[in-house]
Amino acid sequence: MPRQMMSGPASLFSDTRPLAERLRPQSLQEFIGQQHLLGPGKFLERLLAARKLPSLILWGPPGTGKTTLARLLARNSSSEFIFFSAVLTGVKEIRNIISQAEEFRRQSKSTLLFVDEIHRFNKSQQDGFLPYVENGLITLIGATTENPSFQVIAPLLSRCRVLTLNALTDDDLLAIAHRAVSHPVHGLEREGVTFSEDGLHALISLADGDARRLLNSLEIASSLVTESEEGEKIVTREIIVASFSRKTLQYDKGGEEHYNQISALHKSLRDSDPDGALYWLCRMLEAGEEPLYAARRLIRFASEDIGNADPTALQVALQARDSYQMLGSPEGELALAQAVLYLATAPKSNAVYKAYNQVRQVIADTGSLPVPHHIRNAPTKLMKGLGYGKGYKYAHDDPLALVDQDHLPEKLAGQRYYVPTDRGHEKIIKERLERWHVILANRSKSRGK
Repeated sequence: MPRQMMSGPASLFSDTRPLAERLRPQSLQEFIGQQHLLGPGKFLERLLAARKLPSLILWGPPGTGKTTLARLLARNSSSEFIFFSAVLTGVKEIRNIISQAEEFRRQSKSTLLFVDEIHRFNKSQQDGFLPYVENGLITLIGATTENPSFQVIAPLLSRCRVLTLNALTDDDLLAIAHRAVSHPVHGLEREGVTFSEDGLHALISLADGDARRLLNSLEIASSLVTESEEGEKIVTREIIVASFSRKTLQYDKGGEEHYNQISALHKSLRDSDPDGALYWLCRMLEAGEEPLYAARRLIRFASEDIGNADPTALQVALQARDSYQMLGSPEGELALAQAVLYLATAPKSNAVYKAYNQVRQVIADTGSLPVPHHIRNAPTKLMKGLGYGKGYKYAHDDPLALVDQDHLPEKLAGQRYYVPTDRGHEKIIKERLERWHVILANRSKSRGK
């Protein structure tokens, strides 16, 4: 009888686990979100109906249900569940787990091994799982916030199905918040705390798609609210704004989100969208990106995607970097914003980029072709005797500073690599080059006559 009493409602007051742990779903019916995987007819729903679970990699942002989903899958498949943290455990623990799995197999039980933050294992540690995943001793479910293409070794990745979990929607988070408030056993209302709808929406905004962050914030907010004169404890939007700092944006300086967002910035600039470009710059800076990294990317962009269509673009990007170095944050970030808007609205050309890459490929294909003799330096009598500099035409001796002579190696004579566009300043360059070509061609004809 005493044991039974301890498991009843009176025991909830001694439950010191965080709210997020107390409210962890105990069945797939309680699981909220990821309907692209769990909805009717979707991949996991079909797998669970067949009661056959392959090894999986669950990839998604924090707080999207990776650990909870793994536990529920193990329960549904009647497997023994072993939780394993890549942060806290190593090779010795792996051996112990394999021994445990072998003992389960002797008892005709299957083992589901959940590895949290599997991306933190090095190559040799990940290699340690391979034979046991391959021979079916363990079903592996790895959870990671990092792109598994970069962080999980190829042999292990090829033996697992990668499932992408999405950041939870505001509707998902609202459902979780309502459950946290009104849950019959662990709900915050049992402690006399209620939340206004605008208070819940404020917390949802701060959560940024992360259920764990939302539940932690709900728990903190419920402990901060004081009783009103009417004896009520109501958490309002005003209390949330006063008690919590701004949201922490999802970002990883060395991971996929870093590259996703710099790609978004670059493509917004290339597509001449100043609003999109400014948004992604600010997103990166607000999330803690190094401003000088952003400045370097702007400098690169100025040459790669604008080039001579607006030669000033490179100067603007360089000056923005110098301004930031002088002023630091936050004042110097405005110079980066100015540069982004200038680059986004400048005429675009990748002619410099294409010409550069084409010439590099030509060099790779043709090797060390000799410099034509007439444009070689001839500082000594021997060199002059060998014909170095012979026949060289000095451009400034011509009224138009135009001379008809080859400057490429003989094998490449007549080739053209730089093809200016009709956009921005490059249109002027193109017209100038075409005019020069006509003049030189006419001179060549005159000499032929």
